[in-house]
Amino acid sequence: MGLLDCNAQILPSSTTLNAQKMESRTETIKMDIGPSPSFPMERKVHIQISGRQIIQTKLRKSCSCTTKRLKNVVMDFFPVLRWLPKYHCREYIWGDVMSGVVIGIILVPQAIAYSLLAGLKPIYSLYTSFFANIIYFLMGTSRHVSVGIFSLLSLMVGQVVDRELLLAGFDLNDDDDAINCYAIGVATHPLVLTLLLFFQVLMGVFRLGFVSMYLSESVLDGFATGASLTILTAQVKYLIGIKIPRSQGHGILLTTWINIFRNISQANQCDVITSVVCIAVLVAAKELGDRYKQKLKIPLPTELVVIVVATLVSHYGKLNEVYASSVSGAIPTGFIPPQLPNFNMMHRVALDAVPLAIVGFAFTISLSEMFAKKYAYTVRANQEMFAIGFCNIIPSFFHCFATSAALAKTLVKSSTGCQTQVSSVISAVVVLLVLLFLAPLFYSLQKCVLACIIIVSLRGALRKFRDVPQRYHMNKVDTLVWCVTVFSSALISTEMGLLIGVLFSMLCIVVRTQRPRTALLGQIQSTAFYEDDWEYESLCPVPNAKIFRFEAPLYYANKDFFLKSLYRMTGLDPTLEAAKRKKNEKKQKEHLKEGNRGTIVKGSDQADTALHLVPKQVDFQTIIIDCSSVTFLDTAGIITLKEILKDYNELKITVLLACCNPSVIDSLKRGDYFGKDCKKMHELLFYSIHGAVQFARDRKLLADGSAV
Repeated sequence: MGLLDCNAQILPSSTTLNAQKMESRTETIKMDIGPSPSFPMERKVHIQISGRQIIQTKLRKSCSCTTKRLKNVVMDFFPVLRWLPKYHCREYIWGDVMSGVVIGIILVPQAIAYSLLAGLKPIYSLYTSFFANIIYFLMGTSRHVSVGIFSLLSLMVGQVVDRELLLAGFDLNDDDDAINCYAIGVATHPLVLTLLLFFQVLMGVFRLGFVSMYLSESVLDGFATGASLTILTAQVKYLIGIKIPRSQGHGILLTTWINIFRNISQANQCDVITSVVCIAVLVAAKELGDRYKQKLKIPLPTELVVIVVATLVSHYGKLNEVYASSVSGAIPTGFIPPQLPNFNMMHRVALDAVPLAIVGFAFTISLSEMFAKKYAYTVRANQEMFAIGFCNIIPSFFHCFATSAALAKTLVKSSTGCQTQVSSVISAVVVLLVLLFLAPLFYSLQKCVLACIIIVSLRGALRKFRDVPQRYHMNKVDTLVWCVTVFSSALISTEMGLLIGVLFSMLCIVVRTQRPRTALLGQIQSTAFYEDDWEYESLCPVPNAKIFRFEAPLYYANKDFFLKSLYRMTGLDPTLEAAKRKKNEKKQKEHLKEGNRGTIVKGSDQADTALHLVPKQVDFQTIIIDCSSVTFLDTAGIITLKEILKDYNELKITVLLACCNPSVIDSLKRGDYFGKDCKKMHELLFYSIHGAVQFARDRKLLADGSAV
C-alpha cells in the first residue's frame, strides 16, 4: 500500500536534475492509487525569494531608462500608436465611418436629453461627448466601446449639482436669466468631481484593475435597474409639465412621487399630449427595429427624427408662448475658453468622486471585456483605468463632466460594422458640427421630448424585472443580491445602493463559507470512488469508518460549524463522550468500593447497575475527512484539526485526512499536525479516500490477527 512519505530520498531522475538547475529541490511523495501498485510523485520545494529582493528587482526594471523601454512605455500609454499604423483602410474604413456617423447622430439628442439629468445646459453634454471620444481614441484598448454621456453618471452628477445650488440659496425651479447664469457657474464647480476622478488613474498606476471583479454582474445589473427607476421618476415632471421641488438626500424616489401626485392638477396639457405622441413613436420604432434588426444594416435614427419634427412643431406652433410649454432655450455655438475648476469645493465633493470613479470604470471594463471576448481580442484593465481617468480629467478643464462607456451606444456601434476606434473620431466630428453650427436650431425643443427619449432608453434596464423568475431559477443568492441592490439604489440613493450591493454580495459569500454543505460519503459499488450518501442511492457504507466531506475552506469563521457538523453526522462528540466515560469510571470505582464494604445488592439490581456503567460502544474506529473542497486553512483551522485528532485518539478512534491540496499540506506541516519532522505523515495523510479506507481496513485486519 502506497502512503505519503515525508522523508523519502530524492530520486536521481532527469526531472530532478532539471529542477536542480532551476535552483529548487524535490522531495518524493509516494501516492496511493487504490488497488494498483504505488508510484512516486516528486514534490518540488522552490527556493523562496525575499520580498526585499522582489521589490529591488522590480524597481531596477522599472527605473531602467533605455530607448526601447521608453518607446514601449509611450506606446503602452497611447495604444493608438500600435494599431493605427497597421490600419487596413480598404477593409475597415467603411464600417468605421458608418458606425461613427450613426453614433454621432445618436449622441446629439442623447447629450441634449441627458443634460436634464445632470442639471446642466445641453452645451456641456455636447462638450463631454466630443472630448471623451477623442481621448478614448488615443488611450483606449477596446475597439468597440463607445465612451460618452452615460445616464447613471449624469444622474449622480445632477444630484451633486442640485445640492450645491440649494446650498447657495437658489430656487431650482426658477428659470430667469440671472438664476440660469449663476446656475451655470455653480454647475461648473462640481466639475472638480471629474478632476477628482484621478482616482481611476491612480488605480491604473498601482495596477488595481482587479477590483472590478468585486462588482459582480448581479450588483451591476441591480444598480443599473435601481438607478433607472430613479431616472424615470426624475423625468416624470417634464413629461407632464409641472414644477415641483427637487428632492435631496435619501428617499428621493418616494419624495418625488409624493410631490408629483400633489401637483398633478397643474399638468400642462400640451406637454402631456406631446409626451404621449413621442413615447408612442419611439417605442413603436424601437420594437420594429428590434424585430427587423437582421434586415436593417443601420438602426433607425428615430431620436433624431423625433427631435427635428418636435422642434419644428414647437417653433412654428409657438408652444412656449401660447401653452407655456418648457423648452431647451438658447444653446451657444463654439467652445468656452478652458479654465481651472474651483478647487475651493474639493473637500465638499471628494466623497462623491469615489462612486463616480468606481461606477464609470466598472461599466467600461465590463463592456470592454464583453466585446473583446466576442470579437477575439484582448483589453488591458489597467490601461482602461488610465483611459477613463483621462477622459474625465482633461475634459474637466473644458467644462465637461463625468463620463464612461455606455451599453446602448456600444451595441449600436458593433452592429453597424465598427472595426476600430477610428469610428470615435467620426462621431466626434459629427458632434463638432453641431457645436459649431447647428446648436441654435434646438432652441424651441420641448423638454418633455428630451424626457421621452431618456425614458424610452431605459427599456432595457427596466426589462430586467421580467428576468427575475429565470434568474431565481438559476441562482437564488444572486437574485437576492440583485433585489437588494435594486431597492437600495432606488429607495435610499444611487451611491448607497452600490455600496450596499457590494457589501451584501460579499456578506453572502462569507455566509456561504460559514455554513457550507457537509456530507457523509458511501462507496460506489465495486469501485474506488465515494459519493454523498444523501444524494445518491445504492451506495455501500464503509464498515467501521465514517467518511466526512466539508465543502469550504476551514478558517476561523466556520470552524465551529465544522465541528458541529462532524459531531452530528458521526453521532459522536468526543468531548462529551470522554466526560461520560470518566463519569462512568468514577461511578464504577464507587460501586466496587461499596461492594468491598459488604453492601448487599440483589442480583438483578447488580446486573442493571453494571449494564448502566458500561459505556456505549461506538460502531466505527476510523474517521476519514475528505479535504478535496478545503482550499485553505488558517491558524484556527489547523488548531481545529489538531484538536479533533487529539480528542478522537483519546477514544481510540483514528482520524485520517484525504485529498489535501499542496497548500493545505504545507499549512498542516507548519502547524506540526504530523508531529516532529513529519514522522506520522504516512499514517495520517492519503492521496485518495480509497487509500485511506484500505489503510484502515489493513490495520483493522492486523489488529484482529494479533488478537488471535
